[in-house]
Amino acid sequence: MKKRLIPIILTVLIWAGMYYYYLPPLNIHSRDSWVFILTILVVGIIINFWTIFRAVFLDRTSPERAANRKIMKKLLIVPVGLAIFYVVGTLLSSPIIRASAYNRLLTVETSDFATDIHEVDYNKIPILDSDSAAKLAEREMGSMVDMVSQYEVSSYFNQINYQGKPVRVTPLRYGDLIKWITNRNTGLPAYIQIDMTTQNVDLVKLQQGIKYSPFEHFGRNLYRYVRFRYPNAMIRTTNFEIDESGVPYWVCAVQDKTIGLFGGTDIKGAIVVNAVTGEHVYYDIADVPRWIDKVYDANLLIEQYDYYGTLKKGYLNSIFGQRECLKSTEGYNYIALDDDVWVYTGVTSIGGDESNVGFVLMNSRTKETKYYQVSGAKEISAMSSAEGQVQHLGYNATFPILLNIANEPTYFLSLKDAAGLVKKYAMVNIQKYQIVAIGDTVAECEKVYRNLMTGNGINTIDSGKALKISGTITMMKDIVADGNTYYYLMLDGSEQLFEIEVKNQLGILKKQAGDTISLEYVAEPNGVNAVIDLK
Repeated sequence: MKKRLIPIILTVLIWAGMYYYYLPPLNIHSRDSWVFILTILVVGIIINFWTIFRAVFLDRTSPERAANRKIMKKLLIVPVGLAIFYVVGTLLSSPIIRASAYNRLLTVETSDFATDIHEVDYNKIPILDSDSAAKLAEREMGSMVDMVSQYEVSSYFNQINYQGKPVRVTPLRYGDLIKWITNRNTGLPAYIQIDMTTQNVDLVKLQQGIKYSPFEHFGRNLYRYVRFRYPNAMIRTTNFEIDESGVPYWVCAVQDKTIGLFGGTDIKGAIVVNAVTGEHVYYDIADVPRWIDKVYDANLLIEQYDYYGTLKKGYLNSIFGQRECLKSTEGYNYIALDDDVWVYTGVTSIGGDESNVGFVLMNSRTKETKYYQVSGAKEISAMSSAEGQVQHLGYNATFPILLNIANEPTYFLSLKDAAGLVKKYAMVNIQKYQIVAIGDTVAECEKVYRNLMTGNGINTIDSGKALKISGTITMMKDIVADGNTYYYLMLDGSEQLFEIEVKNQLGILKKQAGDTISLEYVAEPNGVNAVIDLK
């Protein structure tokens, strides 16, 4: 009897250890759970193989052997039944059968670009991608002599809106297991915050360290901590965020399967864990606090849009006829609107057209999705155009973000050198993608871009913002920049500086200091007012 109990006890202990290590959700809709069940069954058979083999084949008394065989046949019903249930569940979850249900996962609203996306202040344009942010963080960490020997920069970079500006945040992590042992009592002492517009990097030190994270072990490991408190939750992603007071949190998106057994992945809520104290709260998706920026990950949103775009007329049409089938383009980026983070991606024909038919914005917190019908260049084409302007420098373009410049949909890109540092900026008009502007600063790039649009017959001036002034010219100087001649004026009684591009206002060539002139201009943030008309 004892010999038979030992393998059973060993099996239970190993199963418990496997659960503690792998942490699968106890949820019938999770494939991880099914794989775990299959694995522990195989492990159980291996551990108890000799006991099973002896009971079925080696027992001398035929009545006992026959009884054991009957028992084994009944036990075989369990894995066979599970296998059949899994296969049927997978089939009924497939878009081949449930195309219309997949198509309805996402509700898309057609909207107007100029109405929804206002002209952005170039001082608030995010100019860093995740790779550049990581390099800046590593450089900042290297300057912290008291920390660099114990901690490293983690890979949990997350773009959020913090106090009205786009930033990326990531916690530190322990350098290795020994450093975890020596520092675990105090926890991780800081997180890194990177301003996406100024490239400023701040190491934010905490009064109390981060004690719950993926970098901990045992009970304070974030995944284990959440799993033991929410055993049924299927955690899709884990994001590091800070609230408006700078308090660090982990936001664990809880997914659900809404079509059949395994299909129709969606987010039903979020588990929010205070990274310092371990306090945790579950929110249904409709109740997630506004300071949280990301619950839906970009890959899920794009997947759902592709279902929406390709399955409108059924699965077979998406493969053969492909009528009215649209799909997202390669890549995505984030933009900030109304204190929310939205995923941006272009939309193109499924037939492989080289241009976009529009683009979509998808809210990372609410899943609200808006489609804008604006045809033009693909993002990849815009990246190539920008790189072509500086091919002698060998710079690489980042994936573009979407801006509104003079009510024109515009790609904005950063150009990086071989070291991954941002050196120049580019703007490409989506509809007229031959208009490509390059500048050493965002302000300079915007100025060149507006001038190029004006030269191509696009009105870049909002008449409601135009101002007028008259006076005697007290100072007048000409400067040549990028092959264009500019005159800079000052008038009596005014400290303002006015800029006139000669090719657009040839009448300035007839003026000189001491002449009276009337100007119509637009006030610029840099203090140099752009003249749009003169008399």
